[in-house]
Amino acid sequence: MNTKVPTSINTIAEDQFGQRLVARLSAGNRELPHDISERLRVARAQAVAARKQPPQLRTAPVVVQSGHTLTMGGSWSWWTRIGSVVPLIALVAGLITISVMQDDDRASELAEVDSALLTGDLPPAAYTDPGFAQFLKADNASD
Repeated sequence: MNTKVPTSINTIAEDQFGQRLVARLSAGNRELPHDISERLRVARAQAVAARKQPPQLRTAPVVVQSGHTLTMGGSWSWWTRIGSVVPLIALVAGLITISVMQDDDRASELAEVDSALLTGDLPPAAYTDPGFAQFLKADNASD
C-alpha cells in the first residue's frame, strides 16, 4: 500500500481509482482457479516492480561552522572555484575602468578651463583681482 501522502488533486484521484480497482479485482480473485490466481499474483509483482519510481531527492551542500565563520561543505571543483572568482575579477575591472574614465574627464575639463584662460583677452592675473569680481557682478546685474 502507498504510505506517502498525496500532494495534488490528481494524485489523490489516481490513488482512489487504484484502490477501487484493487478492491474489485480482489473480490473476483477468490473464485478463480489456483494457477490463474498465481499468474495474476506474479503479474502484479512485475507491474509493481516496473512502475515508475518517484524522483530521488538530492541533498543540499552541508554548512559547517568553522570558528566564527560558516563555510560550505562538500567538494569544490575547479569550475566552481573559477566561477566564484570571475564575478570578482569583473567587478574590479569595472571599478578600475570607471576610475580611469573619471580621471580623463576631469583632466579634459581642467584643460578646457586653462586654454580658455590662456587664450582669452584678459591676463590670468585679472581673474584674481577683487575689483574684477565686482565688475563682473555689476555687469551681470545690468543685463
